[in-house]
Amino acid sequence: MPSNENTKSQIKSRQRVAQHGEVFTNPREVNAMLDLVRDESFRLDSRFLEPACGDGNFLIEILRRKLSLIENIKSQTEWEFKSLIAVGSCYGIELLEDNAEACRLRLFNYVFSQHPGLKQTHLANTTSERLNLNNPAQATKERSVGSSVSEEMRLEETRSQPPYTHSLRYMLQKNIVCGDALTYRTADGRPITFCEWTPIAGSMQFARRDFQFDFLVNQTHQYSLFDEQGEAQSFDEPVRSYPPVHYTQLFKAQSELKEQKESSESSFGSD
Repeated sequence: MPSNENTKSQIKSRQRVAQHGEVFTNPREVNAMLDLVRDESFRLDSRFLEPACGDGNFLIEILRRKLSLIENIKSQTEWEFKSLIAVGSCYGIELLEDNAEACRLRLFNYVFSQHPGLKQTHLANTTSERLNLNNPAQATKERSVGSSVSEEMRLEETRSQPPYTHSLRYMLQKNIVCGDALTYRTADGRPITFCEWTPIAGSMQFARRDFQFDFLVNQTHQYSLFDEQGEAQSFDEPVRSYPPVHYTQLFKAQSELKEQKESSESSFGSD
Protein backbone atom coordinates (compact mmCIF):
# COMPACT_ATOMS: atom_id res chain seq x y z
CA MET A 1 0.00 0.00 0.00
CA PRO A 2 1.93 3.08 -1.15
CA SER A 3 1.97 6.17 1.03
CA ASN A 4 -0.17 9.12 -0.03
CA GLU A 5 2.50 11.47 1.24
CA ASN A 6 5.59 12.44 -0.71
CA THR A 7 8.62 10.43 0.27
CA LYS A 8 10.32 12.33 3.07
CA SER A 9 14.02 12.78 3.52
CA GLN A 10 15.43 10.05 5.70
CA ILE A 11 17.45 12.55 7.74
CA LYS A 12 16.69 16.02 9.10
CA SER A 13 20.29 17.04 9.64
CA ARG A 14 23.75 15.51 9.88
CA GLN A 15 23.97 16.84 13.42
CA ARG A 16 20.88 14.92 14.52
CA VAL A 17 22.23 11.76 12.92
CA ALA A 18 25.53 12.19 14.76
CA GLN A 19 23.95 13.04 18.11
CA HIS A 20 20.97 10.72 18.14
CA GLY A 21 21.40 8.26 15.26
CA GLU A 22 18.21 9.69 13.76
CA VAL A 23 17.42 8.12 10.37
CA PHE A 24 13.86 7.77 9.13
CA THR A 25 12.62 4.67 7.33
CA ASN A 26 11.39 5.13 3.76
CA PRO A 27 7.63 4.37 3.29
CA ARG A 28 8.49 1.67 0.75
CA GLU A 29 10.52 -0.23 3.35
CA VAL A 30 7.91 0.44 6.02
CA ASN A 31 5.18 -1.20 3.95
CA ALA A 32 7.40 -4.10 2.94
CA MET A 33 8.05 -4.83 6.61
CA LEU A 34 4.38 -4.46 7.56
CA ASP A 35 3.43 -6.87 4.78
CA LEU A 36 5.35 -9.53 6.71
CA VAL A 37 2.61 -9.25 9.37
CA ARG A 38 -0.12 -8.26 6.95
CA ASP A 39 -3.00 -9.96 8.75
CA GLU A 40 -2.16 -8.23 12.02
CA SER A 41 -1.66 -4.82 10.42
CA PHE A 42 -5.14 -5.06 8.90
CA ARG A 43 -6.76 -6.01 12.21
CA LEU A 44 -8.49 -3.10 13.95
CA ASP A 45 -7.49 -3.98 17.51
CA SER A 46 -4.09 -5.60 16.92
CA ARG A 47 -1.58 -3.71 19.06
CA PHE A 48 1.72 -2.36 17.72
CA LEU A 49 4.57 -0.74 19.63
CA GLU A 50 7.31 1.23 17.84
CA PRO A 51 10.13 1.79 20.39
CA ALA A 52 11.84 4.45 18.24
CA CYS A 53 8.89 5.93 16.38
CA GLY A 54 10.44 9.16 15.11
CA ASP A 55 7.69 11.27 13.58
CA GLY A 56 5.55 8.23 12.86
CA ASN A 57 6.57 6.59 9.57
CA PHE A 58 5.59 3.13 10.81
CA LEU A 59 2.62 4.21 12.92
CA ILE A 60 1.02 6.27 10.15
CA GLU A 61 1.08 3.30 7.76
CA ILE A 62 -0.32 0.98 10.42
CA LEU A 63 -3.09 3.48 11.04
CA ARG A 64 -3.84 3.79 7.33
CA ARG A 65 -4.33 0.04 7.13
CA LYS A 66 -6.53 -0.10 10.19
CA LEU A 67 -8.75 2.81 9.19
CA SER A 68 -9.22 1.32 5.71
CA LEU A 69 -11.28 -1.36 7.46
CA ILE A 70 -13.91 1.18 8.53
CA GLU A 71 -13.95 3.52 5.54
CA ASN A 72 -17.43 2.37 4.46
CA ILE A 73 -19.09 2.85 7.84
CA LYS A 74 -21.81 5.49 7.47
CA SER A 75 -22.63 6.02 11.13
CA GLN A 76 -20.42 8.79 12.46
CA THR A 77 -20.71 7.51 16.03
CA GLU A 78 -19.70 3.99 15.07
CA TRP A 79 -16.83 5.28 12.94
CA GLU A 80 -15.52 7.45 15.77
CA PHE A 81 -15.64 4.61 18.27
CA LYS A 82 -13.90 2.17 15.95
CA SER A 83 -11.31 4.74 14.89
CA LEU A 84 -10.35 5.13 18.54
CA ILE A 85 -9.98 1.34 18.80
CA ALA A 86 -7.46 1.65 15.95
CA VAL A 87 -5.65 4.64 17.44
CA GLY A 88 -5.62 3.09 20.90
CA SER A 89 -3.79 0.04 19.52
CA CYS A 90 -0.84 2.11 18.23
CA TYR A 91 1.97 2.88 20.68
CA GLY A 92 5.24 4.72 20.22
CA ILE A 93 8.29 5.79 22.19
CA GLU A 94 10.50 8.57 20.86
CA LEU A 95 13.63 10.07 22.35
CA LEU A 96 13.23 13.55 20.84
CA GLU A 97 10.27 15.68 21.90
CA ASP A 98 9.87 17.48 18.56
CA ASN A 99 9.55 14.11 16.81
CA ALA A 100 7.06 12.81 19.39
CA GLU A 101 4.97 15.94 19.01
CA ALA A 102 5.14 15.73 15.22
CA CYS A 103 4.08 12.07 15.37
CA ARG A 104 1.02 12.87 17.47
CA LEU A 105 0.02 15.69 15.14
CA ARG A 106 0.58 13.57 12.05
CA LEU A 107 -1.64 10.76 13.34
CA PHE A 108 -4.27 13.22 14.54
CA ASN A 109 -4.42 14.96 11.17
CA TYR A 110 -4.70 11.69 9.28
CA VAL A 111 -7.56 10.40 11.44
CA PHE A 112 -9.28 13.76 11.13
CA SER A 113 -8.90 13.68 7.34
CA GLN A 114 -10.71 10.31 7.24
CA HIS A 115 -13.57 11.32 9.53
CA PRO A 116 -16.92 10.98 7.67
CA GLY A 117 -18.36 14.17 9.18
CA LEU A 118 -15.29 16.40 9.58
CA LYS A 119 -12.52 17.72 7.40
CA GLN A 120 -9.02 19.03 8.07
CA THR A 121 -9.62 22.16 10.10
CA HIS A 122 -7.94 25.46 10.64
CA LEU A 123 -6.96 24.21 14.07
CA ALA A 124 -4.87 21.36 12.69
CA ASN A 125 -3.25 23.58 10.08
CA THR A 126 -2.35 26.38 12.47
CA THR A 127 -1.03 23.84 14.97
CA SER A 128 1.23 22.47 12.24
CA GLU A 129 2.47 25.96 11.47
CA ARG A 130 3.16 26.66 15.15
CA LEU A 131 5.07 23.41 15.47
CA ASN A 132 7.20 24.44 12.47
CA LEU A 133 7.94 20.78 11.79
CA ASN A 134 10.56 21.50 9.14
CA ASN A 135 12.63 23.51 11.60
CA PRO A 136 12.88 21.63 14.93
CA ALA A 137 15.27 24.16 16.46
CA GLN A 138 12.87 27.02 15.76
CA ALA A 139 9.94 24.95 17.03
CA THR A 140 11.75 24.34 20.30
CA LYS A 141 12.53 28.04 20.62
CA GLU A 142 8.94 29.02 19.93
CA ARG A 143 7.62 26.56 22.50
CA SER A 144 10.09 27.80 25.13
CA VAL A 145 9.30 31.48 24.51
CA GLY A 146 5.55 31.14 24.24
CA SER A 147 3.07 34.01 24.68
CA SER A 148 -0.17 34.69 26.48
CA VAL A 149 -1.79 35.54 23.14
CA SER A 150 -0.90 32.23 21.49
CA GLU A 151 -1.99 30.35 24.62
CA GLU A 152 -5.36 32.09 24.55
CA MET A 153 -5.71 31.20 20.86
CA ARG A 154 -4.88 27.57 21.60
CA LEU A 155 -7.45 27.41 24.39
CA GLU A 156 -10.11 29.02 22.20
CA GLU A 157 -9.38 26.57 19.37
CA THR A 158 -9.58 23.66 21.80
CA ARG A 159 -12.96 24.78 23.18
CA SER A 160 -14.46 24.86 19.68
CA GLN A 161 -13.66 21.20 18.94
CA PRO A 162 -16.20 18.37 19.29
CA PRO A 163 -15.63 15.96 22.23
CA TYR A 164 -14.36 13.22 19.90
CA THR A 165 -11.31 15.28 18.97
CA HIS A 166 -10.50 15.87 22.64
CA SER A 167 -10.50 12.12 23.23
CA LEU A 168 -8.43 11.54 20.08
CA ARG A 169 -5.79 14.06 21.18
CA TYR A 170 -5.75 12.65 24.70
CA MET A 171 -5.33 9.07 23.50
CA LEU A 172 -2.42 10.07 21.24
CA GLN A 173 -0.81 12.01 24.07
CA LYS A 174 -0.91 8.90 26.26
CA ASN A 175 0.14 6.42 23.55
CA ILE A 176 3.01 8.40 21.97
CA VAL A 177 5.54 8.89 24.73
CA CYS A 178 8.67 11.03 24.73
CA GLY A 179 11.25 8.87 26.46
CA ASP A 180 13.98 6.26 26.14
CA ALA A 181 12.94 2.68 25.38
CA LEU A 182 16.29 1.43 26.69
CA THR A 183 15.96 2.98 30.16
CA TYR A 184 12.15 2.64 30.31
CA ARG A 185 11.96 6.29 31.40
CA THR A 186 10.19 9.36 30.05
CA ALA A 187 12.11 12.53 29.19
CA ASP A 188 11.47 13.84 32.70
CA GLY A 189 12.69 10.64 34.38
CA ARG A 190 9.41 8.93 35.24
CA PRO A 191 8.73 5.27 34.39
CA ILE A 192 7.12 4.94 30.96
CA THR A 193 3.50 3.92 31.40
CA PHE A 194 1.18 2.69 28.66
CA CYS A 195 -2.61 2.64 28.64
CA GLU A 196 -4.57 -0.46 27.71
CA TRP A 197 -7.74 0.81 26.03
CA THR A 198 -10.34 -1.96 26.08
CA PRO A 199 -13.50 -1.30 24.03
CA ILE A 200 -16.68 -2.54 25.66
CA ALA A 201 -18.89 -4.03 22.97
CA GLY A 202 -22.34 -2.53 22.60
CA SER A 203 -21.69 0.41 24.90
CA MET A 204 -19.43 2.82 22.98
CA GLN A 205 -17.24 2.83 26.09
CA PHE A 206 -13.60 2.14 26.85
CA ALA A 207 -12.14 0.69 30.03
CA ARG A 208 -8.59 1.81 30.73
CA ARG A 209 -5.76 0.25 32.69
CA ASP A 210 -2.22 1.63 32.94
CA PHE A 211 0.86 -0.60 33.00
CA GLN A 212 4.56 0.20 33.34
CA PHE A 213 6.63 -0.49 30.24
CA ASP A 214 9.53 -2.07 32.14
CA PHE A 215 7.29 -4.99 33.19
CA LEU A 216 6.77 -5.71 29.49
CA VAL A 217 10.40 -5.95 28.47
CA ASN A 218 11.60 -7.70 31.62
CA GLN A 219 9.44 -10.74 30.86
CA THR A 220 11.52 -12.84 28.45
CA HIS A 221 8.49 -14.82 27.23
CA GLN A 222 6.36 -11.71 26.71
CA TYR A 223 5.92 -10.88 23.03
CA SER A 224 3.08 -8.40 23.00
CA LEU A 225 1.62 -5.69 25.16
CA PHE A 226 -1.57 -7.65 25.79
CA ASP A 227 -2.86 -11.03 24.71
CA GLU A 228 -5.61 -11.60 22.13
CA GLN A 229 -8.30 -11.37 24.79
CA GLY A 230 -7.00 -7.96 25.84
CA GLU A 231 -5.51 -9.25 29.09
CA ALA A 232 -2.05 -8.14 30.17
CA GLN A 233 0.42 -11.02 30.03
CA SER A 234 2.79 -11.68 32.94
CA PHE A 235 2.26 -8.21 34.38
CA ASP A 236 1.86 -7.37 38.02
CA GLU A 237 -1.26 -5.46 38.98
CA PRO A 238 -1.87 -2.41 36.78
CA VAL A 239 -0.52 0.91 38.02
CA ARG A 240 -4.05 2.28 37.85
CA SER A 241 -7.47 1.19 36.62
CA TYR A 242 -10.32 3.42 35.49
CA PRO A 243 -14.06 2.76 35.28
CA PRO A 244 -15.59 2.47 31.79
CA VAL A 245 -16.26 5.80 30.11
CA HIS A 246 -17.94 6.88 26.87
CA TYR A 247 -15.46 7.33 24.02
CA THR A 248 -16.18 11.08 23.83
CA GLN A 249 -15.18 11.54 27.47
CA LEU A 250 -11.81 9.77 27.63
CA PHE A 251 -9.95 13.03 28.16
CA LYS A 252 -11.85 13.73 31.39
CA ALA A 253 -10.30 10.79 33.26
CA GLN A 254 -7.09 12.61 34.14
CA SER A 255 -8.80 15.76 35.45
CA GLU A 256 -11.32 13.74 37.45
CA LEU A 257 -8.51 11.67 38.95
CA LYS A 258 -6.68 14.87 39.91
CA GLU A 259 -9.83 16.30 41.49
CA GLN A 260 -10.38 13.11 43.49
CA LYS A 261 -6.77 13.18 44.68
CA GLU A 262 -6.99 16.83 45.70
CA SER A 263 -10.30 16.20 47.46
CA SER A 264 -8.83 13.22 49.31
CA GLU A 265 -5.79 15.22 50.37
CA SER A 266 -8.01 18.07 51.50
CA SER A 267 -10.20 15.73 53.57
CA PHE A 268 -7.13 14.11 55.09
CA GLY A 269 -5.71 17.48 56.07
CA SER A 270 -8.93 18.55 57.76
CA ASP A 271 -9.08 15.50 60.03
